[in-house]
Amino acid sequence: MTAQRINLALQGGGAHGAFTWGALDRLLEEPEIEIAAISGTSAGALTGAAIKAGLSQGSRALARENLEWLWEQMGAITDDRFAAWLGAISPLAISHWIETSLPFAIGDAVSRMVSPYSYGPFFGNPLTPIVEKFHYDHICCAEGPEFFVSATNVRTGKIRVFGGDEIGTAPLLASACLPTLFKAVEIDDPQTGQREAYWDGGYTGNPGLFPLYEPHLPDDILIININPLIRHELPTSARAIQNRVNEISFNSALMSELRAIRFVQRLLAEGAVPDGSMKHVLVHMIADDELMQKLSVATKVVPVPQVLHQLYESGRTACGRFLSEHGDRIGRENSADLAAMFG
Repeated sequence: MTAQRINLALQGGGAHGAFTWGALDRLLEEPEIEIAAISGTSAGALTGAAIKAGLSQGSRALARENLEWLWEQMGAITDDRFAAWLGAISPLAISHWIETSLPFAIGDAVSRMVSPYSYGPFFGNPLTPIVEKFHYDHICCAEGPEFFVSATNVRTGKIRVFGGDEIGTAPLLASACLPTLFKAVEIDDPQTGQREAYWDGGYTGNPGLFPLYEPHLPDDILIININPLIRHELPTSARAIQNRVNEISFNSALMSELRAIRFVQRLLAEGAVPDGSMKHVLVHMIADDELMQKLSVATKVVPVPQVLHQLYESGRTACGRFLSEHGDRIGRENSADLAAMFG
């Protein structure tokens, strides 16, 4: 059987990226699915780097091992003996407990009033020692899926996409750089000749889809979405309002790109443009909005083993459901209902 080639688009969302870990762990069990390219932002960029390093060596098993190692560094407990305990507490209860705890309240208030540049020599990015251990000879090589990382240029407000041998510790840290927590990451830009500062890529592309439009890449883009697109209840508390603003902000660039894809699909379907003049992108999505709506920005910035475990399990389940219900649509049609999304 010929493998179905797809592109992956991996959203950022801090510790909620454990959902993406679970989804990819399940996807890598399917030999008939071939990953042709990956575009990732923030946690999605780190997760993408882990699987790229394995797949570039021709090993799905190594890609899964890399994912497990990465998320163990983030605080996940992967020993099956603890599974029952890890799944016993509701993620909603944990999220509420963190949000209402005094340490989180103090930390949140400080991050809004004090710049990370105020800490001087006491400043440190906890992701640095993790990202420095990545095997960049495997991440940057030509073998395996193409890999793209998005970050936001602070000066211009535009997205910058890093690929190939541009990718290293600095671009990955830049892609995950929340400006209220970390100093901007400075990287030389060969196009401008300037040293540019970068923040989290989620502000301008979460993740960037356009690197996946190249003619030699497959039409299908599988988005692993970890920021709820819809919340049915009106947020009324200060914390809930801030949380929804965070979600909308980090979904806005993705929604814009999806709207553009829908527009091109309509033009092609109506014969308004010649066949082949624009790429007919097919969109698929793996998500669990029901779980994500129980969580908040608190569990994005405070990794809790129980929540990481439940996100991982949810990701595996959601991916399995996608493969069962929509796997036969890969290469043929959308499984994400863009018409309803923008109707």
